[in-house]
Amino acid sequence: MELFSNESVNLKILRKRAYNMRWAEVPDDVIPLTAADSDFPVAPEIIEAICDYAKAGYFPYTPKLGFPEFRRSIANALKTRKNEDVPEDLILPIDSAARAMSIIARAFLKPGDEAIVFDPVDFLFKTSMEAAGAKIVLFPMKIKDGRIDFSDLEKYITPKTKMLGLCNPHNPLGMVYPMEDLEYLADLSNKYGFYIMNDEIWSDIVYSDAKFNSIVSLGAEKNQRTLSVYGFSKSFGIAGLRAGCIYCQNPALFEKIVETSEVLSTIGGISSLSQVAGMACLDKCYYWVEKFTAQMQKNRDYALERIEKMPLISCRKPDATFVLFPDIKATGMEAEELADFLLKKHQVAIVPGGKTFFGPGSDGHIRICLATSQDILKEGLDRIERGLREIAEAKK
Repeated sequence: MELFSNESVNLKILRKRAYNMRWAEVPDDVIPLTAADSDFPVAPEIIEAICDYAKAGYFPYTPKLGFPEFRRSIANALKTRKNEDVPEDLILPIDSAARAMSIIARAFLKPGDEAIVFDPVDFLFKTSMEAAGAKIVLFPMKIKDGRIDFSDLEKYITPKTKMLGLCNPHNPLGMVYPMEDLEYLADLSNKYGFYIMNDEIWSDIVYSDAKFNSIVSLGAEKNQRTLSVYGFSKSFGIAGLRAGCIYCQNPALFEKIVETSEVLSTIGGISSLSQVAGMACLDKCYYWVEKFTAQMQKNRDYALERIEKMPLISCRKPDATFVLFPDIKATGMEAEELADFLLKKHQVAIVPGGKTFFGPGSDGHIRICLATSQDILKEGLDRIERGLREIAEAKK
């Protein structure tokens, strides 16, 4: 059986295990093109590594800062795949990228601080920063000549600005950043003294017609205030194992991260099985990621071709991620209203834009996950198209 064939998707298991708006949370007749999680089973090397570790019969405490060999694997992967020169002793394995974002926010923000969050972007930036007491300052993401327009970003910086959130590649827009834009953001960080929360969880899912650049690859001097997040859920499909890490190039900042994470007291940390799985991912499974990304590119191109022929919807081609972010303003409906209509009348679930998930700048858009088989994607798009044609007919 091919890794990403229609037959490889086991709906019987997914309907029992796949939560977060997915198969286990929708009626059996609904197709969920919702949360950014894969419908495909993980690489066999991950399963083998977990089983081999478990067969020994011992699950004792792990080193507080994570297995040294796991930290080494992360450092090697960062260097070889993204040209990020990060010492292994400045890498902290942690239980998910989401937890990593929360730790960074709590370590460096306090009530009264301001944090710049791009609009739209994944809700975890706002959620983590607000929970630390910061006031959120939304920066509208305007696209000009195929890239994000940062020409007036400096106007949003005040003496209270203490952090800026960088999602690279960007969720939900699927954009990668040119190196000159990343250098500009790093220069602003050094000029004004704010930190950058740099989320690179999508950095492995980049299509062949685009190139990923990391702000960390600019070097330690430029990144003295950059705190980076990586996770294994998007690239390797192990969201339920909650595996991620925080890393930086400044020892003083790393000490603060460790202190805030509570790993030294064993309150915080990451499980042994998650680390074993993470090592298998990085050391043995990039072949799987590359084949998965190639399949997602086929899904992207197919979905864009389909959407181009549908009424009342349009979509920019993403450079990365396995989600689309179509514009549905022509329907005359709010995104949540359209999502509800498609779910109830056409049995397909999507994620609505709006302030709940991506910020007010995502109004008039929906997000569609592509990480499923060709047959399921086709049926999901068929249902979306039927719904849109019904709306278009009613507007005549």
